Amino acid sequence: MVTKRVSPVKKARRKSVASELTGSAVMVVLESGSGAAARTAIDPEDRRRMVAAEAYLLAERRGFAAGNELDDWVAAEAAVDSRLQQQQVA
Repeated sequence: MVTKRVSPVKKARRKSVASELTGSAVMVVLESGSGAAARTAIDPEDRRRMVAAEAYLLAERRGFAAGNELDDWVAAEAAVDSRLQQQQVA
């Protein structure tokens, strides 16, 4: 008998995280600062929101199948850090 595994995270929370900071809003956060200090540092809460939004999108692409949440988060961190690094170079 197969049982459905239910994630303890509520779906409403997932949707609200993705809507907080996605698409062009990410670029606004990245471009909002001025000077060298803005290019070398980002507010940790803004980074967390970007990672959460990216992880949500990764989970959505695979149909929210349970069991891959940590992989989604790690991949999202890598993607966000890569974008932030590219922004620093530019």
